[in-house]
Order: sequence, then structure tokens, then C-alpha cells
Amino acid sequence: MAPSVDETTPLISEEQVQIRNRWLYLAVFSAVLGNFNLGYAMVYPSPVIPQLSTSNDPRLKMDTHQTSWFGSIFSLGAALGGLSAMLLIDRVGRKLSIMMSAVPSAVGLLVMGAAQEVWMLLLGRFLTGIAGGITVSSIPVYVSEISHPSVRGALGSCPQITSVFGSLALYVLGLVLPWRWLAVVGEVPVVVMLVLLCFMPSSPRYLITHEKKEEAHQALKWLRGPNSDYLNELNQIEHSIQSQVGFQWHELRNPFYYKPILISIFLGFFQQITGVSPILVYLEPIFQKMAISLDPKYSAALVGLVRLFSVSIAASLMDKAGRKALLFTSGFLMYLSMLSITMYTHKTPCLTVNLTSVPVDFLKGAYGASVFDPITLIPLISTMVIIFGYAVGWGPIAWLMMSEILPLGARGVVSGLSVVVSCITSFALTQLFMQVVVDYGLYVPFLFFCIVCVVAIIFTAKCVPETKGRTLEEIENYFRTGRSFTINEA
Repeated sequence: MAPSVDETTPLISEEQVQIRNRWLYLAVFSAVLGNFNLGYAMVYPSPVIPQLSTSNDPRLKMDTHQTSWFGSIFSLGAALGGLSAMLLIDRVGRKLSIMMSAVPSAVGLLVMGAAQEVWMLLLGRFLTGIAGGITVSSIPVYVSEISHPSVRGALGSCPQITSVFGSLALYVLGLVLPWRWLAVVGEVPVVVMLVLLCFMPSSPRYLITHEKKEEAHQALKWLRGPNSDYLNELNQIEHSIQSQVGFQWHELRNPFYYKPILISIFLGFFQQITGVSPILVYLEPIFQKMAISLDPKYSAALVGLVRLFSVSIAASLMDKAGRKALLFTSGFLMYLSMLSITMYTHKTPCLTVNLTSVPVDFLKGAYGASVFDPITLIPLISTMVIIFGYAVGWGPIAWLMMSEILPLGARGVVSGLSVVVSCITSFALTQLFMQVVVDYGLYVPFLFFCIVCVVAIIFTAKCVPETKGRTLEEIENYFRTGRSFTINEA
């Protein structure tokens, strides 16, 4: 006997509505290869500085000042890339912005691989930094806008995961390859990313904003599958866009704009000022300075493995534990670890090093021990916990929440601005870190990072909303009303 049908019976049953995410996963993978390039290029100095310090070519010998620039100029380039992204993301689109980043990335790696003098190394670092600034601005926005709410948290952590893969690949390859070949190998993922993205769709939200509804319809159908409820999602996106007007600077007085903008900027600021960038860039020199019994290059590879493990945990917990809970956990773990290293290094004698001396002076450990000493594992374990804490929370969640909470009209401009703030902060820390260590000792910067972690925990408690399981339209309406996560029906 056939079941009865009346006006309350849905035309499409729940069994018929089925989301197919496999093409979504391919699109996300294609995009986040840009983060692999970012992670690879960012930590490039870690194995290269020790190799150059023993180089027989005087043209490539770097003093402490040049080494500081070699480590930090990447962030300066990333700031310029973030400024470029402010214009590119909304004008040429999220996907094309990611593809354009391949040009400075490939050229920068080529220049470093062929470097004959220090200025070529600095130029290559600067160019790869520009590429990193563009990708770190555009990839989270692209991934967030093409992802379904049920998997957006997990996919939102993919940029951080692939960035960690890139850094780990650099650390591992640094065990066996000379520094020139490290640059050459870095070209491979750049080319693969460029080829794959040619076949991926643009963001449906970007397409609707530019009055390309039919393309948006096809893109969302391809991403979700023909049997999904993609038409309803498309209507929600269109309704949300129609309820907004273009971003104007005078609208900063409106809480709908200034609250998520300020939160995004401070997220980028706190993410960097906790000190992870200089730690990762100077990882091997730091381990040399602390005279860890295990060879620094193997210690760096271990830290890379821990970082990969921790971002994998973050991906699995993002849509379960929630964003704020992970930010709290991240800040607390980093605080304890920074405090541990501060106490350990405070008892380490401070080296007096001339800033014009070669970096090998900086690399000399304070203890000078050549036999295994269990106490030297304290800073190694603490560093692992710092990286673990950062990768579980502040690393992926800061960028994910920026892409979630920013109103569509200001998303391109403010995401670029947030990257600029983040990169300038990273540049200042990376530029000053080595000189502060030489003048005062390792405990001074780590004590500063320890205090910053406490401030970041307070900021999370007071200012950051929980966006777990919310659609982008619901999050926008939260800031519009200041009361609830609902779809705007007005």
C-alpha cells in the first residue's frame, strides 16, 4: 500500500538530499597547497643559517645583522602581499588571487637557489614573503566560502595543516639536502597548485556578488553534488548579499562592522606576538644556543612532527570542542611552556657577542656540553608544547575565525589588513629576536611571550564569540543584532 501524500509531505525526502563533498575536498586541497608553499618558505632559514655559517664562499657569509634580515624580511614581504590581497580578493576573486601568488613564490625560490651574494637571498625571501601574504589572506576566505557548515571547521584548519606539512618537509629535507636544492625542490608544489586550481570553481559568494548567478549555481552544484539542497543554500547566500551594501569607511561606526573588524585585527596581532614565528624561523639556532644534547637539526624535525600531530588534533576537534575552548587551551599551554623556558634560560649565562660577528657566534651553546644531559630536554619538550599549543588553537583558529566573522562587504579589505598587522608584528619580532638574545639572553623574549599569552587568554574570554556550527549568514546577523545567531529575515 502506497504511503499517503498531503500538502505537508516534502517534495524531496531527506534520503534524497545527500551532500557529496569529494569535489569540495579536491578544491580545498588545490587551494591549500599555497599554504604548503608558505610553510616551506617561512622556515627556510632554520637549516640554511647553520649551513651558510660554515660556507667557504665569503660572499654568502652573513653577520648577525644580515642574519636577522634574512629571517625577518619574509614577514615584510608578507605584509606587502597582504596589502595586495586587499585589492585582489574582491576585484579578481579568491581563486585567481591564490593562483597569482605562484609568480612571486616561484621567482623567489629560483633567486635563492641561484644566489651568489647575500642580497639575492634577501630578495628571494622577500618575494616568497609576498606570495605568503597573498595566500594567507585569500586561502582562508576561499575555503570558508566554498565549505559546507558541517565541515567548515575541519576544512578551515586545512590551511594550517598544509602549512605545517610544508615546514616539516623543509626540516626533513634539510637533513639531507644542501640549501640550494631546498629552494629548487620548493618549486614543485607551486606548479602543482597552479595546475590544479585551473580546474576548480570560484567562490559562489564572490560570483553572486559580481552578478554571475548562473556560474555560482553551477559552482555550488559541483561542490555539494546534484542531490544536495544546494538551491536553498544558494538562496540564503543571495539573500545575505542583497541585504548588504558595499563597505564604506564611515560605516565603521556601526557595530556590525567595527566589532568583527577589531576582533579580526587583534586575532592576527595576538597570533604573532605570542612569538611562534621567530621560534620557528630560528629553531635550530635556538636549540644550539640552549645546548640541547640532541642534534639541533633532528630536534627541529621532531618539533615539526609534533606540530603536524597537533594540527591534526585541532582539525578533529574544531567542530566538536568549539573555537573558544581551543583558544583557551592553546593560550594556557603556551603560557606554561614559555614560563618553563624562561625559568630554564634565566640561569643560562648570557653570551657577549659583537653584532658584526658571524652567526656561528650566536650558534654556540652556553653550556658547550658534548655528552647527553637529561636536563637539556626541558627546553626541547617545552618548545614542543609551545608548538603543540599554538597549532591546536591560535595557529588555525585565528585565520578561520577571521574568514567566519567578517561581513562579506568588508571581507577582502579587512582580511588583507589583518594579514598586514600580523606580518608587521611577525617582522618586528623576528628582526629583534636575535639581537635581544645576543644582548640579554633567551629568557627576555620568552618572558615577554609568556606575558602576552596571559593577555591573549583574557582577550578570548571577553571579546571572541563562539562560531561553532554556525552558517556565515547566522554569524553576520549575530553582529548585526548583537543578540543571537539567526538568519536575517528583514
